[in-house]
Amino acid sequence: MVTPTILKPGDTIGLVSTARKISKEELQPLIQLIESWGLTYRLGTTIEAEEHQFAGDDELRTKDFQQMMDDASIKAIWCARGGYGTVRMVDALNFSIFKKLPKWIIGYSDITVLHSHINEIGIETLHANMAIDIDTKTDGTRESIFNVLFGKEYKVTVAANPWNRSGEVEGILTGGNLSVLYSLLGSPSEVNLEGKILFIEDLDEMLYHIDRMMQNLKRSGRLKDLAGLIVGGMNDMRDNTIPYGKTAERIIFEAVESYDYPVCFAFPAGHINDNRALVMGREVNLNVSEDGSVLQF
Repeated sequence: MVTPTILKPGDTIGLVSTARKISKEELQPLIQLIESWGLTYRLGTTIEAEEHQFAGDDELRTKDFQQMMDDASIKAIWCARGGYGTVRMVDALNFSIFKKLPKWIIGYSDITVLHSHINEIGIETLHANMAIDIDTKTDGTRESIFNVLFGKEYKVTVAANPWNRSGEVEGILTGGNLSVLYSLLGSPSEVNLEGKILFIEDLDEMLYHIDRMMQNLKRSGRLKDLAGLIVGGMNDMRDNTIPYGKTAERIIFEAVESYDYPVCFAFPAGHINDNRALVMGREVNLNVSEDGSVLQF
């Protein structure tokens, strides 16, 4: 895997939206953060653009992202907002220049599309908080992004969890939002999970939907050859009038119960207040024990 060039003071970050619309005003907290790091920024044409719920139509969002990828003066691209829409433009992107001049792609949730697609062409990406609500997250959230972008030593320590399964393993980290990963199955953007450490998180899903997705991954053989599993935020889950009877954590645990690789629950990443950065596509060490878990990048 190729690691994008680390940033240095004076570098420029491009701000774009591949999904939902967003205003420049909503980006002010991120702009202040970028400037406090000694960096500059450039707004894409998708900022302030509007096509119903999207940040402009598919063609505009594609062109904006393409220009940011191809511009050598842009050293990283920070996705402004998730929601839905990235999958509608990813196949129109040309990564030929990007492969020669790889740069950090930052975001999560709907940006799982880009993580999966770009990791499959051999380049690392940064699963990290969106631009829109960066000021509402923990100091650890912001510090973790800084550490990766500037090439600092980085690891995440997690408290013990009763659903965990102990073990230590090394492997390439991949994954993201479970619903998005599920939607990519069978497409050119699907990640090969064999021998990988899979990270999953989700928000505001029906519990039986979580089970449906996990059962698909299990029945299709995609869970049996994992090196490890990391489960992030599984919050604000919804249920039917007749309760499903299981939490998201139990559903996931039961789906991988017959395997023997390490599993870490309650990892601080996803649609939660403490959303730590994850370097997707990187060889990492995952150590899960009775005392807690450590993910070392």
